[in-house]
Amino acid sequence: MIGRSLNRVDGPLKVTGRAPYAYEQWDGGQPLYGFIVGATIGKGRITRIDPSAAERAPGVRLVLTHLNTPLQGARDESIPFEYWRAYPTLSRPEVRHYGEAVALVVATTFEQARAAAALVDVEYAEEAGHFDFAAHQDQEYAPKSLIVGLRTDTAVGDFEGGFDAATIKVDQYYTTPYEFSQALEPPACLAVPHGEDLTVYAATQIVDAAHASIAATLRLDGERIHIVTPYVGGGFGSKLRIHAEAILAAFAARALRQPVKVALTRQQIFHLVGLRPTSSQRVRLGAGPDGRLVALGHEVTMHTNRHIEYGEPTATSTRSLYAAPHRLTRTRLVPLDLPQGEDVRAPGDAPGLLAVESAMDELADAVGMDPVELRIRNEPERDPERGVPFSDRHLVDCLREGARRFGWERRPDKPATLRDGPWLVGYGVAAAIRGHFQGAATARVRLDADGTAVVQSDMTDIGTGTYTILSQVAAEALGLPVERVRVELGRSEFPVSVGSGGSWGAGNSSTAVYRACESLREKLLITVTGDARSSLHGLDPAGAVFSDGSVHIGDRSDALSEIIARTQPEGVEAEGSTVSMMEEPNYAAFSIHTYGAHFAEVGVDADTAEIRLRRMLGVFSAGRVLNAKTARSQLIGGMIWGVGAALEEEGVVDTRTGAFVTRDLANYLVPVYADIPEIDAVVLEGFDDKANVLGAKGLGELGICGAGAAVANAVFNATGIRVRDFPITLDKLLPDLPPADI
Repeated sequence: MIGRSLNRVDGPLKVTGRAPYAYEQWDGGQPLYGFIVGATIGKGRITRIDPSAAERAPGVRLVLTHLNTPLQGARDESIPFEYWRAYPTLSRPEVRHYGEAVALVVATTFEQARAAAALVDVEYAEEAGHFDFAAHQDQEYAPKSLIVGLRTDTAVGDFEGGFDAATIKVDQYYTTPYEFSQALEPPACLAVPHGEDLTVYAATQIVDAAHASIAATLRLDGERIHIVTPYVGGGFGSKLRIHAEAILAAFAARALRQPVKVALTRQQIFHLVGLRPTSSQRVRLGAGPDGRLVALGHEVTMHTNRHIEYGEPTATSTRSLYAAPHRLTRTRLVPLDLPQGEDVRAPGDAPGLLAVESAMDELADAVGMDPVELRIRNEPERDPERGVPFSDRHLVDCLREGARRFGWERRPDKPATLRDGPWLVGYGVAAAIRGHFQGAATARVRLDADGTAVVQSDMTDIGTGTYTILSQVAAEALGLPVERVRVELGRSEFPVSVGSGGSWGAGNSSTAVYRACESLREKLLITVTGDARSSLHGLDPAGAVFSDGSVHIGDRSDALSEIIARTQPEGVEAEGSTVSMMEEPNYAAFSIHTYGAHFAEVGVDADTAEIRLRRMLGVFSAGRVLNAKTARSQLIGGMIWGVGAALEEEGVVDTRTGAFVTRDLANYLVPVYADIPEIDAVVLEGFDDKANVLGAKGLGELGICGAGAAVANAVFNATGIRVRDFPITLDKLLPDLPPADI
């Protein structure tokens, strides 16, 4: 059952509209609606706020401001991860970035709330803010650590000496823009009061983080807060924590003693949800005439919010990617008065590999070597910085298989020499690497008297197929058809997990479910072999097989439903867990990653510089695949995101006000169907026994890693023009485009 291309078990619910998302819940009856008022300055202080006109508007029930919002808990920086900390909202008159919430209007209908929000009169004392990343890089500083405790800087050997002595050098700066997670479902919340308790239907990727953050912010006992999130319409990092919509809905619901719904508009997401920081990356590669690296340096400078530090690990993938005796990675942050950075799909790896894999292509051109061969030639035998063995590494296999499938031998050696009518055609390649992370997670599995297995965890399904893969794991482990497994997710009363994010969700939750099933099997075997009424009584359980809904020992069997009905009619259950990577010895003894290789073909119009992706292939290695269909879907989605990073996505700041002027999907461009022609993802068979008992590793973010660089390298191969300021737009190509054939 594990690994099959099983259709999503929740698919029929979703396509028929019967899978309720946070904003679609009606359990509490008719709700009120809230609309957030955002600050219209980038930095300063509210000197006067007058809600009276809004309060007199039709249907308005409440206007919350910093003057009447209850006292809130403060962010506790001793809590290791930001998403579990309190999230004070409307707690002060200070404005720390443009669009920050300054009021919430609650009314009978959404339209009434939105109309009244425009009537809230706010006056500010505006202060000069720092909004221009390029202008303030002289204020950079070194953070103590990056997210999840990763080291800020690393050094091996003598980088400066090794680079200076290298025969062939690449020393370039690459810049990446602000980027945003734009899930189909916006951040939304329904808060329903029940006496002193509060049920929060939230669009969140981590139930435990939402639970802890809301309880801490509202200063309530955690037992009074109940989080429900059975379905999430995409996350990509934007829902790893709750934001203003959840906190304000909770306050309003408690104040009015009625259910309150709040959802962010698409425009509000650009200022009220964290973003991927802009970056300037210096990549230095020093090699010999044979292309072997002797020095590798990756230095990153990026923005951070002045008050809430976020250090994206943009240089960390470089640490394990290629062999070189002299190495340097470095991260610095520039404090600005802009929204805080948060995890966006493949945080660090996506922008970091966009730079490093572009630089590797530049090195291949300088050496005069095929870019695939250059990468293979620099394959390390052990982790080049930690010195430990790799748990399971098949990057070279991905490169070779991808080159074979893609027809890489047809790539023109000389850029700007292959034409197809008016199009300049080019091929590009890039490697992919992504760390495999593990967090503590627990799952419960219960067998009922009818032989149905029920899996419970606060784990979330953000559209990735969690319901399906957990059904498959439990079905295989217990020998049941998948139709007799029911998976229940997304409630804070269920066993705690670290949710969906960081590509850890599938590995953590599946391993916990598998271990719960192991414990359940042990219980059942003790019961059945000790039950004189069973045909398996007295037999050795060592050779037991669970299949077809029965337990088999030798030529005898007993149906699970009969065992439960006979011995424990109320059902029998067990729990299984994983530990965090800090407690798992394999993470200290091995370097555990996933890998891939991207191949892209683009056409560039010789007259207009219009860029069109013609086809794309990714070949990946991520251990054992839990569901081939959902895995391929996730990888293709990541690859498409990489195309957007290379060619389209760019958050632009008005450096006078701190406002993002690209704050809707008409101006912040993302790939649409017409942008993406032939695309495919292939996963190599594998099993990484150092990752977990299932041999599976996360791949949701692997697809984006390196994908953009493959497209960028194809643009260079097509035109001979190297663009290092992403995204690559026609204005950056047109001035230097080769003349069209006459």
